[in-house]
Amino acid sequence: MSDRKQIFYVFFILSGLIFLARLFYIQVIDDSYKLSAENNVIRTIRMFPPRGFIFDRNDSLLVFNQPAYDLMVVPKQVPAMDTVAFCALFGITQENFKQYLAKSSEGYFYYKQTPFIRQIRKEDYARIQDQLFKFPGFTFEKRIFRDYSYQTAANIFGYIGEVTPEQVESSGRKYRSGDLIGKSGIEKSYEDQLRGKPGVKRIMVDKLNREKGRFNDGLYDTLPVPGSDLTTTLDIQLQMYAEKLMAGKRGSIVAIEPATGEILALVTSPSYDPNLLVGRERTKNFSMLYVDSFSKPLFDRALLAEYPPGSTFKVVNALIGLQEGVITPQTTYMCFGAYQVGNLRVGCHCPSGSAISLRNSISKSCNTYYCSIYKAIIDKFPTPQEGMDAWNHHVKSFGLGQFFGNDLSTGRKGFVPDGAYFDKAYRTTKWKSLSTVFLGIGQGELTVTPLQLANVAAIVANRGFYYTPHIVKKIDGQAIKAPEFTKPKYTTVDAAHFHEVVEGMWDVFEVGTARGARLEGIDMCGKTGTAENPHGQDHSIFIAFAPKDNPKIAISIIVENGYWGSRWAAPIASLMTELYLTDTITRPAMEQRMIEGDLSGEYAQQLIRKKGPKKNPKPTADAGE
Repeated sequence: MSDRKQIFYVFFILSGLIFLARLFYIQVIDDSYKLSAENNVIRTIRMFPPRGFIFDRNDSLLVFNQPAYDLMVVPKQVPAMDTVAFCALFGITQENFKQYLAKSSEGYFYYKQTPFIRQIRKEDYARIQDQLFKFPGFTFEKRIFRDYSYQTAANIFGYIGEVTPEQVESSGRKYRSGDLIGKSGIEKSYEDQLRGKPGVKRIMVDKLNREKGRFNDGLYDTLPVPGSDLTTTLDIQLQMYAEKLMAGKRGSIVAIEPATGEILALVTSPSYDPNLLVGRERTKNFSMLYVDSFSKPLFDRALLAEYPPGSTFKVVNALIGLQEGVITPQTTYMCFGAYQVGNLRVGCHCPSGSAISLRNSISKSCNTYYCSIYKAIIDKFPTPQEGMDAWNHHVKSFGLGQFFGNDLSTGRKGFVPDGAYFDKAYRTTKWKSLSTVFLGIGQGELTVTPLQLANVAAIVANRGFYYTPHIVKKIDGQAIKAPEFTKPKYTTVDAAHFHEVVEGMWDVFEVGTARGARLEGIDMCGKTGTAENPHGQDHSIFIAFAPKDNPKIAISIIVENGYWGSRWAAPIASLMTELYLTDTITRPAMEQRMIEGDLSGEYAQQLIRKKGPKKNPKPTADAGE
């Protein structure tokens, strides 16, 4: 036999062996081809996993799951029937029925099981299920939706909704049409942890799509994997109390544990009941909340609203002045009831002709002192641009003018101007420090968010550093270890400079602008503020921390149109601190005044003013402090 024939026979035999081995693998070992061949008689049902539970820092259950049901339909199997009775049973109109059925009948869906009405509550399911036999072609499919232990913290939890076609396409088959996904809040930022993994159940059906039992006795079915449980940093009792105090007011409250950066309360007011965005009524309720342009309940003021910080910012400028060496704790300035240079005049409430020290400047909120400090900081450098850039660098080290990079699903960074900004704004490089002096008292172009203000209070409480504010403490019982939340971030101001500022903030409660909110037995430190509002009354602002030594809570309060810091914001901060540290309230009269305080009339007037000619007044002195 020639070599050529031998090669041919060897090749022929090897090819046959390879073919037989592949055939054996396909028919005996690998079942995927069998599944593919039988796909035309198998109905694959996606089993939705239960989302993870959400707890507060004290293990109180906040968010859990309730069973819900989707009404499914196979249009081919729907006979002529009593649509009036069907619509009455499910609370829809006959026009809705025609629309839903037409949508479900498009293309090949005419022969397939598709959703007809989604997210029917278990109470409605219990009422309906015994009557469903009257309507062939319709079946129920179980799924899960969210439920809440408290009608509070909607802005923190967020809500879930169906994935969009764009999300399905971009997920790489991770999501399919009809799946639920976190749309905001914790539900969005921790979607991967909360979601879990879907399961699959395969049912044999005949050519008329009637069920004939489990495929292969469930051999190829998979169970859904529940999502991870989250323990938040939130103190739900403090959160509910804060929302109670903010009733009838617009604004926000943010409370932080300085030693960890854990957010204890994150309040936006007005808010809404989180149960409104669950179930069949979610779309209608969302639209109702979305179009409410007066109250804006979906707008999270704690994270998205940007305000001039007013006099609360004076503590930052004091620390920058100490670090730059333009003042010492013993530095004094004479105040004659205003800071005046040429035609520039910034009013002040200090007694005319008084000598103001650094510590007194904080408790008395002296505008003259802080305009002088700011000017000295800028003028220390060869050019105003260099001075502004140095000031900008210090301010941003306090977490202002930038994103935190935290685990909250939304936020804004506020604004801290620099030299280039004013070059562009004034269209010249020849501006002076006096051109921007309102920044010295927290006015002008500077804006911050309430979360950033609370973090400033935490920085002063810690004497120079902070942990990134965050909302989740544990995942499945395991403490988070991400360095962005556990590694301290230091400001550009040395720790030694904080002592005198802290003492001045303590004086605010003892002898200063917030003495009416003083809490007996607890050393509190704070700073009042007033933010200019061109549309109406100024905003009431306050930052605080307590106790003075080894602080347990840092807080920021903003009450829109609240006149001045000591009127609303300081008492609210004092009451919240008392509840958190002592678990009781000893000042019922103050509490009642805060709870019953209603500024809705002021907000209505503001709406009227907004419809009039727009004004952009130049910032003036903080009023009423």
